[in-house]
Amino acid sequence: MRKITAYGILWIIGLIISPVLKAQQKTVTLDYYFNNEYRKNKAGEQERYHYTWEDTKSSGFSIWGDVFKKNGATLQSLENEPTSNNLKGAGIYIIVDPDTKKETVNPHYIEDRHIKAIANWVKQGGVLVLMANDSANAELPHLNALAAKFGIHFNDDLYKHVIGTQFEMGAINVPANDPVFKTTRKVYLKDIATLQLSSPAKPLLMDDGHVIVGTSRYGKGIVAAVGDPWLYNEYTNGRLPAAMGFDNDKAADDLSKWLLAQVTAK
Repeated sequence: MRKITAYGILWIIGLIISPVLKAQQKTVTLDYYFNNEYRKNKAGEQERYHYTWEDTKSSGFSIWGDVFKKNGATLQSLENEPTSNNLKGAGIYIIVDPDTKKETVNPHYIEDRHIKAIANWVKQGGVLVLMANDSANAELPHLNALAAKFGIHFNDDLYKHVIGTQFEMGAINVPANDPVFKTTRKVYLKDIATLQLSSPAKPLLMDDGHVIVGTSRYGKGIVAAVGDPWLYNEYTNGRLPAAMGFDNDKAADDLSKWLLAQVTAK
């Protein structure tokens, strides 16, 4: 009978756990706990909507979800509060537009226990995406408590305010040879909460001296932050006039590829 060496045992274990690790690396988890909005559908029933994978209307993230899937990712949502156990299977965790009392009767705020769990998860190699909104439409104080762990602060401002369909007011040009937005040249964001950064955070995309997108290395992981949920269906599905040359669809693809690469690089 052939003996199994220690190397052979490790090789067998590797065969078993490798698919599990790869699955975790490709899993994109979208928060449904801090963003927890409902509306009545045509049947008069309450349905979840607004920045969700399932929402195929202008308010949803179904198109961005399809982009992630095209790039080999699996989508999941987290309806419960983030804990070390709930985040175990996630490669990327996205928090978008935390609710205010205007949006949800009993909003779930980001508390100290959540910050501890999320920060530890990032430190171990997780990729965290924070997408805020202007202060009238997002609960910034508690979100900033989380962001502060990574040297990021969402300002209480309203940069790139757009009036009606004057889309050019929300135009931001992307520099050539950008390390993340490799195929993107011009994007549309409106009513942005700009960023104030401190070490270890660094700007990724700027406009006229304002930080639009920032990143922060934390332990083995990384955080990406932007003050607008700008990749939802309304602005990736062709509503923006083609003649204006906006590349939000390309930006969704570029960003998704970069985020997934950050997970595999940990």
